[in-house]
Amino acid sequence: MVITPSPLLILVIIVAVYLIASIKILTEYERGVIFRLGKLLPQPKGPGIILVFAPIDRIVRVSLRTVALEVPPQDVITRDNVSVKVSAVLYYRVIDPRRAIVEVENYQYATSQLAQTTLRSVLGQAQLDDLLAERDRLNQQLQSILDQHAEPWGIKVSAVEVKHVDLPENMQRSMARQAEAEREKRAKIIHAEGELEASAKLAEAAGVIAAQPVSITLRYLQTLT
Repeated sequence: MVITPSPLLILVIIVAVYLIASIKILTEYERGVIFRLGKLLPQPKGPGIILVFAPIDRIVRVSLRTVALEVPPQDVITRDNVSVKVSAVLYYRVIDPRRAIVEVENYQYATSQLAQTTLRSVLGQAQLDDLLAERDRLNQQLQSILDQHAEPWGIKVSAVEVKHVDLPENMQRSMARQAEAEREKRAKIIHAEGELEASAKLAEAAGVIAAQPVSITLRYLQTLT
């Protein structure tokens, strides 16, 4: 005897399999941007268990964690016409998953390109001395500009740090000679100050001897005995 499955049972099994396949789990730091029949749903989904009904739904997972983006070395010509290579690191995170997916094609790539062009533009307006001595101010300026430009993409730039400034070899040698000359100058000044202080002490002693010759003679005789 052949048992024919009930059409209703088959339908129930198909629906159950479809529902199980539709279950997606998003971690605490993830959100799911859902497109239903090509239209963006009002709110991102997650975290936890969500249902994505293929093929009418398409999900794009977005991480909300802070990303440390290495900005590769950039050739920068400073305001005083010195050519340097500058590398930096950018810290950003997604604060609006919907805009990060809809407003820009690839927000990671776009943020990287924006960081590179902004780095060249801002540092190209600075003097070399500012680049070496006022790095905190330049970091804050870079962060403010990048955050302003990335905000329409749903991106928050929290910090920018200039890591390395590589100078040309001739500039490095020149700065080394300048530093050595500065050290020699300080050493000569310290030596001259010491000589001046010693001269002052000798002059003071000579004044005492001239004013009290008898006392000095008695003191000398005491040392002999």
